[in-house]
Amino acid sequence: MKTITLAFAISMTLFSSISFANNDKPFALAIHGGAGTIKKSSFTPEQEQAYRAKLKEAVDAGYTVLEKGGSSLTAVTTAINVLEDSPYFNAGKGAVYTHNEEHEMDASIMDGNTMNAGAVAGVKHIKNPIDLARLVMDESVHVMLYGQGAEEFALTQGVPLVANETFNTQKRYEGLQRAKAKMAEAKSSADYQAAHQQLDTEYKVGTVGAVALDKQGNISAGTSTGGMTNKRYGRIGDAPVIGAGTYAENGVCAVSATGHGEYFIRYQVAGDICAKVKYQQKSIIQAADEVINQRLITAGGTGGVIAIDHRGNIATPFNTEGMYRATRKNGEEAQVMIWRDK
Repeated sequence: MKTITLAFAISMTLFSSISFANNDKPFALAIHGGAGTIKKSSFTPEQEQAYRAKLKEAVDAGYTVLEKGGSSLTAVTTAINVLEDSPYFNAGKGAVYTHNEEHEMDASIMDGNTMNAGAVAGVKHIKNPIDLARLVMDESVHVMLYGQGAEEFALTQGVPLVANETFNTQKRYEGLQRAKAKMAEAKSSADYQAAHQQLDTEYKVGTVGAVALDKQGNISAGTSTGGMTNKRYGRIGDAPVIGAGTYAENGVCAVSATGHGEYFIRYQVAGDICAKVKYQQKSIIQAADEVINQRLITAGGTGGVIAIDHRGNIATPFNTEGMYRATRKNGEEAQVMIWRDK
């Protein structure tokens, strides 16, 4: 009897030690709802409260997955789903309009543990593009699928297609009309490019994303967007481009970007941040700041990123007036921020 009791006590001690060790491991999540011209004066107290509440809902949803021992991949998609289903942000339900008054959405996800990635671009009938991006990663031999092909793949995976009108919102439609009017005023010739340059930052940015570190030490990143207001010719931004808008590598960092996509593609923003951490041994905060507030801003690029390293340290730099964002680490309450003074 004593032998059995002693063995039981030892086994319980080992179990408790393993459980404690697992619970003691760092885990964390950061999300963003886009960067841009976010003026305090344009918000009523009720509107600001509504945006903050939705950001908190999203970060808490992802955090709950991590707290229960779930994967960083699932935490990322769970958080992004909340933002995609909200009309407040430029992704999913809140996607902006193209020049032809439709919605074309992009998304990508990357698993830092396996270095696998999935992306979709130019989809018009997918309720949650981030979920389809994950299916591309998990269930196809490809990394990126575009347009009709992506939607045909969705059907093979049992993902229903929805009407493009599902994403219609009055606020985004009014934004499209303002963008068209501004371009018409600036357009002295048939030069679309010159007129486009006259658009304010708010028409060129807007994305949602999440990065996470789970209890197993795996990190992941995901990004979803409706793209650029009044975009033409099937334009694709940085959100579905691995290394530009999304990147993750275990032991290094995970990044999700938001901003003027053309610059983020040219300067490989997400990958560059992780390269600085990996090869120059810079902290995630220093690396992200150098890319966003030095290299990118010097080039004329606007936007920001959320980034997390393998220890759960988080960086959220941006060079615009504001960036919707929220963070939460194990044992801490959610931090929800919009402007530099939070």
